Amino acid sequence: MTTSSGLFASFVGQGGIFRSRDVLRPTYTPKELPHREEQIQELASVLAPALHGETPSNVLIYGKTGTGKTAVAKYVGKELEEADAGSACSVIYLNCEVVDTQYRVLAHLARHFDKDIPMTGWPTDQVYSEFRNALDEKKRVVVIMLDEVDKLVRKGDDVLYNLSRINSDLVQARVSLIGISNDLKFTEFLDPRVKSSLGEDEIIFPPYNAEQIQDILEQRAELAFRPGVLADDVIPLCAAFAAREHGDARRALDLLRIAGEIAERARSQMITEEHVKAARDKIEQDRVEEVIKTLPTQSKLVLYSILLLEEQAARNITTSTVYGMYKQLCPLVEADSLTHRRITDLIAELDMLGILHTVVISKGRYGRTKEISLSVHPPKLKSILLQDYRLKDLASFSVPTQARFGPL
Repeated sequence: MTTSSGLFASFVGQGGIFRSRDVLRPTYTPKELPHREEQIQELASVLAPALHGETPSNVLIYGKTGTGKTAVAKYVGKELEEADAGSACSVIYLNCEVVDTQYRVLAHLARHFDKDIPMTGWPTDQVYSEFRNALDEKKRVVVIMLDEVDKLVRKGDDVLYNLSRINSDLVQARVSLIGISNDLKFTEFLDPRVKSSLGEDEIIFPPYNAEQIQDILEQRAELAFRPGVLADDVIPLCAAFAAREHGDARRALDLLRIAGEIAERARSQMITEEHVKAARDKIEQDRVEEVIKTLPTQSKLVLYSILLLEEQAARNITTSTVYGMYKQLCPLVEADSLTHRRITDLIAELDMLGILHTVVISKGRYGRTKEISLSVHPPKLKSILLQDYRLKDLASFSVPTQARFGPL
C-alpha cells in the first residue's frame, strides 16, 4: 500500500464528513423537489405539447432567490428530454448573468447545434441565421431556458424579440422560451410585443417557510454527509436562519455546506451549532465585502474618512468630523467634494447597508447629533477599500496631529 506524503498527506488520511458536498451546491438538481409539486405539474402541463411535436407556450417564472425556480425548470426539462413519446425534444439552459448579450446568446445556441461561431466578429444577423438554419435541419421541439433573463434585458430586448418570433422563420423545428427571473418588474422595460409573446404563461414561486426548508435540508443532508456527523440542532438552525432571509433555500444549503467545511477544516467529527454560526458570519462577511467593492467612489471616501477617525481613536465620530476628514481626502484622489448634506445622505445609505452604525445622541439645548461607528472589522475594511485603484494613494496618508475635523 502506498503511503501519501507531502502537503496533502494529512487530508488523504482523513475519513471526512462529506459524502458529496456538490449535493449542497445550487448547480445540483435533485431527483425529488419537496414542496414544489404544484409548480412542477404546472410547468409540465405547459411543456407537454412538445411531446406531440407541437409548440408549447412561452413561460415566465418569477420568485425570489432560493425559491426553487431553476431547480424546477431543470428538473422538468430533464424529464421532458427523457420522456419516450416518439418526438424529439431538447432543452438548452443559459444563465444570462454569464451569457449576457444578444451575440453571446445566439452564438451559444448555434454552438449547441455544432456550428462553429467565433466569440466575436460576426454580424449578429449572420449568427442568428446560422442558429436558425441549424435548428431547422430536422423536425424537433427545442425549449430554451433563459435564467436571470432580466440581466439580459438590461442590455436590450432584441434577442428576446428575435427568439420569441423565431417560429415564423422555421419550417420543421419549433421553439419555446422559458424566462426565469427574481425581478417581478423587469417586463416593464420590454417592448409590448415582446412582453405579450414572452409572457403567454406565468408561474409564481412563493418563498419557503422554515419547516419546508428543513425538509429540503434533511433530504440533501442524507446524500451530502456521512451518517451521524450532524448534531440534532444543525438543520433546524440553518432552516431558521434562511427563513428569516425570505425563505431562501439556496442560502440554507450554502449555510449547511460551509458549516460542514468549517467543521472539516477544524478536524471535527461532528457539525455543531457553533459551526453553523461561524458559517453564517462568513457568508455575511462575504456579502458585505462584495457590497463595499461595488460602492461608488464618494461612498468609499466617506468610509475611509470614518476608518481614519477610528484609527485616531476620535472620541465622537459625527457627520461633521467625517465631513472634515472627507474634505481632506478628496484632493488626494482628485475627486470633487460633495456638500455636507449629501455626505449625510451617503452615511444614511451606508447605515442601511449595514456597513456602519449610527446612533442619534441628544445634546440637550445644543440639539442632536449622529454618532457613527463601523460595523466591519477596520483592517479588513481598509484592505477592501485600498483594492480600488482610485483610492490606492490614500494608503500613505496620515492625519496631521493638530488637524481639526469640524465642530462636534
